[in-house]
Amino acid sequence: MGVPPCRASLRLLAGWARGWGAPLSRGAPAGPCRRHYKKEALPAPEGPVPPVTVTEIRQYLRAQGIPFQDGYSCLHAASLFAESPGGQTPPQPPGRHSLFIDKTTGSFVCTASLAEGTWQDFQACVELKHKGVPRAGLEELGRADQAGEDARHIWDRALPLWELLDEEETRAAKAVFGISKVSDATLKRFGVRYLRAARTLVFPWFSPGGTSLKGLKLLGAECQGDTILYVENTLPRPSTYHNLFGLPLIGRRDTEVVLTGRELDTLALYQATGLPSLSLPRGATCLPPALLPYLEQFKRITLWLGEDLRSWEAAKLFARKLNPKRCSLVRPGDRQPRPLEAFTRGMNLSKILRSALPAGHKSIVSFRQLRDEVFGELSDVEQVAGVKWARFPELNKLLKGHRKGELTVFTGPTGSGKTTFISEYALDLCVQGVNTLWGSFEINNVRLAKIMLTQFAVRRLEEQLDQFDEWADKFEDLPLYFMTFHGHQNIKAVIDTMLHAVYMYDISHVIIDNLQFMMGQEQLTVDRPARRLIMC
Repeated sequence: MGVPPCRASLRLLAGWARGWGAPLSRGAPAGPCRRHYKKEALPAPEGPVPPVTVTEIRQYLRAQGIPFQDGYSCLHAASLFAESPGGQTPPQPPGRHSLFIDKTTGSFVCTASLAEGTWQDFQACVELKHKGVPRAGLEELGRADQAGEDARHIWDRALPLWELLDEEETRAAKAVFGISKVSDATLKRFGVRYLRAARTLVFPWFSPGGTSLKGLKLLGAECQGDTILYVENTLPRPSTYHNLFGLPLIGRRDTEVVLTGRELDTLALYQATGLPSLSLPRGATCLPPALLPYLEQFKRITLWLGEDLRSWEAAKLFARKLNPKRCSLVRPGDRQPRPLEAFTRGMNLSKILRSALPAGHKSIVSFRQLRDEVFGELSDVEQVAGVKWARFPELNKLLKGHRKGELTVFTGPTGSGKTTFISEYALDLCVQGVNTLWGSFEINNVRLAKIMLTQFAVRRLEEQLDQFDEWADKFEDLPLYFMTFHGHQNIKAVIDTMLHAVYMYDISHVIIDNLQFMMGQEQLTVDRPARRLIMC
């Protein structure tokens, strides 16, 4: 299975920024070295990192004498990492704690020093503090990487869009991205730049204080009739690009915010309403838990992620992470399109925001409360059917599409090609942005990844090893994760891992291959056909 060619290679752009060659030409120098990355695997709960509950976190903090406050999705405490000139932790007024501990995972983030890590990392730091070990360097624990040379070189070569010498070029560039009505003042406020050579907008990722550049997102666009197709690339890679675009502009006293799915939506929303607005780094695909601490200060959050049913489903999922009691959702539809389109059409964005629905519903509802959702399902039949497979039209006729909350069972004798087909089936959805979790209990992950990479590249890579890095880089950017289980496992451990993956990576597609190996032979001897089940 192949993917569309990338229209703006960050590696080539960085090479051009250093003076190595043209950024978009094939065969341009790729730089002096290639950086290799390691795909993240989900650990088994009984592995070296045990799960932690919010009750255990609270008990530990009390036992260590660390005052804390309860938040929406995190516990708030004074930072252990920020130091005053005298080497002491500076006093922090109530409500301005800078240390946030995730209630679900125990992971922590210090917004003052940018230190972050796991619950085990936090416990180690507390122990070191009690032993009087100097904390020099502790603030670097898990710190997000600062902008690499590639990001810095690209940023330095990009120009503010309003500073282009040719006004006609400026108008044409804005028109391509559909932001003709977005003012130069708005672009300047958010620090948006334009990379003329690649014809892309450049959105910066600054640290919360706005003091250092941590990364970039490059947005390309091309018009296809009346539709604008956007192409995104990020530095660092999407899995570690955690930029809440617009965060440095948020004030400490702001208690309301609107979350959008694109940076351009944030620009339009702010200009139209003046309200604090942030865009999620991966749109409606995922809300990384690492971002939750930066959203703790808001008492009201409105999610306006897009114009399709997938955006609506994502908004409801994200609201559960953020605490539904403080969330409202803008229901997508023709009268409520995404913010940029509504702004372009001259619609009243403030009125649309006022019509947002509360995310938290009571146990009993009337048809009046369901009316809009029923209308949405009737008017968007194709979207309700789910994500369609690009390579399996006959499967679309049978199943209509992939929908959340459903179970599909594939059966067949040994050697009939179940695993080969399921990996193609899953790749088709994964390329379309469906976050996927694989549980391969029969074959190990290395062999499975080799099969899927070969299918993804649509070529025999063992005969073309010089192309391995190119395809591996593309494959690594897919929203694909693997459980590390193999053979017979405890069902509760598997379910706990699935729940963890749903929280961390917003998984919407889980594959179990296969049920016979996961449950063990002895549990399936009564029902022989069940021994050859694969569940999706």
